[in-house]
Amino acid sequence: MQNQLKLKTRPAEVSQQLIQSGRDVATWKTITIGTFADPLGLRNKLDGMGCGIGGQAAEILARPTFILGSRKTDVELVLVSPAQLGFTSDTVTLADVYARARQFGFELAAAEVGPQLRIQYLDQPIGEFLIIGMEPIKTWSGEPIVLNVANGGAGLILIGQDGRASSAIHVTSRFVFARSHPSAPGTGPIDQTAAFLPP
Repeated sequence: MQNQLKLKTRPAEVSQQLIQSGRDVATWKTITIGTFADPLGLRNKLDGMGCGIGGQAAEILARPTFILGSRKTDVELVLVSPAQLGFTSDTVTLADVYARARQFGFELAAAEVGPQLRIQYLDQPIGEFLIIGMEPIKTWSGEPIVLNVANGGAGLILIGQDGRASSAIHVTSRFVFARSHPSAPGTGPIDQTAAFLPP
C-alpha cells in the first residue's frame, strides 16, 4: 500500500467548470457493493488493509440502519463540487448541495459506498477528502453523520462528518454521488399504465 500511496502525493486538480447537464459529467469510478455478508466482515476487511476508521465512522458501520447490499451490484460514481453545481458563495448547506445534485440526475449513494470506495480506492492522493453524498446515519447519541473517504497524509482513512441538512459545506469540497440510470423502455410505470389504456 505504501508504494501505491507514493504514486500520487497530492490530489489531482479538479475542474470547477460549471456543469450544464448531468450527461456532461463523466463517470469517475465504478465500484462493486454487496460483496460482504455482514458489516463485521466489511469492518474486518478495512482493518486488515490498515485503513483507519474514525470514531464517528465506526459508529455508523455498527448502526442497524447501516445496511449492506444483498447481491453484488456495480455502482457508477461521479465526483462534483458545489461550485460545479452552480453555487457561488463560499459555503452552501448540505441540503442545497443534495437538492441541486438531484436536479442534475445524480442520486445519493448507498451508505455502503463509503467503506467500499475506501477498500477499492487505494491510490487516493494525499490531501484528498471526498464527501459521500448519502442519507445521514445517526450515531448512538443521535448525531447525523455522513462518511468521508480521505487520505490525510498518515494513511487511508474513513471518517464521519456533520450530516445535518444545515451544515455548511465549502463550495470547493468534492462529493461522490451515484449516477442514476433511467428504466429500460417498457419497464417503467408509465409504460405499464399505458398498456391498460384503451386504444
